Amino acid sequence: MHAKRLFFLGYVLVEVPSNMMLRRFGARIWISRIIISWGMVTAVTGAVQSATQLYIARVILGFAEAGLAAGILLFLTFWFPKKQRVWAMSAFFLCIPLSSIIGAPIAAALLQWGQALLGIAGWRSLFVVEGVLTIMVGVIILMFLPEKPSKAKWLTADEKIYVNKILSEEAALQVSHGAMTGMRQALTNGRTWALAVAFFAIVFGLYPIAFFLPTMIENLSSSIGSAANVSSVLLAAIPSVAAIVVMVLWSRVAVRRSAVFSTTVPMAFGALGLVGATFTQNGALFIIAVCVSISGIYTAMPQFWRIPALSMTGAAAAAAAAAGIALINSVSNLSGFIGPYVTGAIETATGSYTYALLTIAAVIVVGLIILLTVKRRAETLGVRGDGIAVNSGDVATDSADKL
Repeated sequence: MHAKRLFFLGYVLVEVPSNMMLRRFGARIWISRIIISWGMVTAVTGAVQSATQLYIARVILGFAEAGLAAGILLFLTFWFPKKQRVWAMSAFFLCIPLSSIIGAPIAAALLQWGQALLGIAGWRSLFVVEGVLTIMVGVIILMFLPEKPSKAKWLTADEKIYVNKILSEEAALQVSHGAMTGMRQALTNGRTWALAVAFFAIVFGLYPIAFFLPTMIENLSSSIGSAANVSSVLLAAIPSVAAIVVMVLWSRVAVRRSAVFSTTVPMAFGALGLVGATFTQNGALFIIAVCVSISGIYTAMPQFWRIPALSMTGAAAAAAAAAGIALINSVSNLSGFIGPYVTGAIETATGSYTYALLTIAAVIVVGLIILLTVKRRAETLGVRGDGIAVNSGDVATDSADKL
């Protein structure tokens, strides 16, 4: 567990500089650089011979991977107008639970049969295979990812002009409504830090569950023996399936609702699911409660990123967007360091995960309250720019429908 937490040290420190490098060198080069270096470090981790080497590899991996999520989020703002961005963000975050669904059986298979297939220990084969696949993805991105709509070969000349026109108009409108335009402004603005704490609360509910869920399931399971670890890993993928379904369904609702409403409702279900999980010792009911919680957390994540976009996103505010998005994501990843530590400490002190789950739920509720507190200012900046008329309630007429 210590090795897992060490990853976040480098990740947190390099997030903002990485996004500024993306602005300088371009998304294609910088995103592919991150992914390729990430894959290389992952593959090399399969060859470590001591705990010290493993710790060093995890720290380096954090530095290598830092900036990927924030960079992609920034990249999406260069391509999609406000309304379409709702779907783009949802599609991007869908890949997180989808990776769990695909990765869980692969991980279980390699742990079980990696020695026979590759001639190395199962856990080593897992690092090597994942690292090589990641490098391949990075090379594909380097070869084919266009920097911006004007360089997309699949768009006609008229379509390129149209998309750039819409994005430029939205950026100008945001600036006229008080959107941030500079890096320093974004990094020192109180609203940016409030949003960072709110997103920290959302992600705080994700990492501890991701780390401890197989153990929680194993503790509740009657499975005993060598197959227990594999079965618990596979069962842990079930909430990800539920999350994908909920994320798709909610995105159809969220496109007609305010950004804050679309974020806080699933956050509430995320907290309620954790509370429900504390009141059952039945394995099936526990997994159902976790499905509710993880579905809520995953669903809240893409909707949350509509909120920073109201005040710092757009071509005219690229510096603010790069710095602000990276700062928010960097602070949120502190939860990857703090969350598992707190969860493990509470479990050790109490002998169960009950109070740990309740603590996670409480943190999510705090984040929900923060978002409701900044709601008025955030959505005022988003009038017309986000397509939501603030004074018309949560259901609104989206001015982007004409797109």
